[in-house]
Amino acid sequence: MKSYYVGIDIGTFSSRGILLDNAFRVVADASTPHGMDNPKPGWFEQDAQEVWWKDLCILSHKLLDQSGIDSHEIACIGVSALGTDCLPVDENCTPLRPAILYGIDSRASEEIRWLTEYYGDEKVLQLFGHPICSGDTATKILWLRRHEPEVYEKTYKFLTGSSYLTAKLTGRYVIDQFLAKGSFRPLYREDGSVNPDTCGLFCRPDQIAEAVVSSDVVETVTYDASVQTGFAEGTPVITGTGDSTSEAISVGLVEPGTAFFQFGSSMFYYYCVDRYYGCFVSSYGNGSVKGGKHYTVPGTYCLGDGTNAAGTLTRWVRDTLYSEYYAQQLNGGPNAYAVMAQEAATVPAGCDGLIMLPYIYGERSPLQDPKATGMLFGLKGSHTRAHINRAALEAVGYSFYQHLQLFEEMGAKANRIITAGGGTQNLTWMQIICDMAGIPIIIPETYQCSAFGDAMMAAIGCGRLGDFHDLRDALPTGRVLQPNMDNHEIYAGRYSDFQGALQSKQRADAYLFRIMEKEKPIW
Repeated sequence: MKSYYVGIDIGTFSSRGILLDNAFRVVADASTPHGMDNPKPGWFEQDAQEVWWKDLCILSHKLLDQSGIDSHEIACIGVSALGTDCLPVDENCTPLRPAILYGIDSRASEEIRWLTEYYGDEKVLQLFGHPICSGDTATKILWLRRHEPEVYEKTYKFLTGSSYLTAKLTGRYVIDQFLAKGSFRPLYREDGSVNPDTCGLFCRPDQIAEAVVSSDVVETVTYDASVQTGFAEGTPVITGTGDSTSEAISVGLVEPGTAFFQFGSSMFYYYCVDRYYGCFVSSYGNGSVKGGKHYTVPGTYCLGDGTNAAGTLTRWVRDTLYSEYYAQQLNGGPNAYAVMAQEAATVPAGCDGLIMLPYIYGERSPLQDPKATGMLFGLKGSHTRAHINRAALEAVGYSFYQHLQLFEEMGAKANRIITAGGGTQNLTWMQIICDMAGIPIIIPETYQCSAFGDAMMAAIGCGRLGDFHDLRDALPTGRVLQPNMDNHEIYAGRYSDFQGALQSKQRADAYLFRIMEKEKPIW
């Protein structure tokens, strides 16, 4: 009897694979690291063949070797990868250039500006559901058409990471409907079919993959893929989806009123709601939320976006201020992030007046500005490295808090919060998040991750689970953190200072721009 399910996820800096048995217990768990290329300012890329596919092959063999099972016992495979990336491939599924990564890549800023002017604000909201931003894959396609026409002309399909991996495994080019109708706007219609009327400005309709439900079996492992991965030829493979969606499913984001925040390289969120919400701009300075879309779970909708900094910010702090501990870690010493968490815990809530703006790689939510920069406010001689360390954690926390305020303004207050991602291992950070929320937050088991979600959706695909609610019922409870309400009051009060710091920075940037353009200052 075929009774095992495989999930493999390709992340920003590492990839992970999980093998589950028929009771959804982890039989094997493997990971492998990789890098990210930054060839120019604002450009972030990965080699799909040498990173994505190579990682999948490494992990497939690790899972099979670690478990000792016969590959023919695997009932179904699910894969996920970075969500809103853009990879042009030829008819043999050979990448024509490195993949342009998700919203962190801001190379298409001019295309965003041009499209906004071309369509006008009203048409933009109609077509994209939100102001055009770096997370929209269509802008990356337009960039390729404008700047690398030779690549564009040779492109058979524009794929995401998950659709590339599924194509490599099965030979079929598909994309999950959630990504298609969300990240690829306006190239698909509401029903998931390709829209030839709106494609023309960006690409040919035939260059876009077929949209299919994420948990549907689309094809089986080919002979060539079997040779490279060790998976048995003929093993069913589901469509797959973006990594954040898989992780959200892995922790049980299936019901309206539940918000999921993933603390990975970025802080990505999905908020499951029971109806469609359009774009919303705060009248209180809390930023803006992009329009919602159909969610992976049938009959529900979601609001979703992400910041550009979370783990990337803590990594910067580590590499800049704790490099000696990282060097020791590489030589068998304690984990540098654990040291950082301990030091951050010694600093009180509010960081003794120090505030950090987290926008070291620009920002996409709730501030939509790919050219935004970070800054420290209130720095005093009494502040230490530990203060800057905690200020970075609180900076991401304030971005989290901004989103909660926006949801409440919209009349869609979240009543349940689930977290996930590598950042949840930092309990100092998670307590900051919990204190800011002022309600309990759920931290899932360590193995609940994108790869785990992929394997669980594979179980739906092959019929082991009936639907997403069956999936939720099969999940473990996880850990529940309780808020310190005294700290909650501190953060609620300091949030206005965070907003003030951001507004001051924006005014200063505008002033400097005017000076550089030899225009009259705005004040």
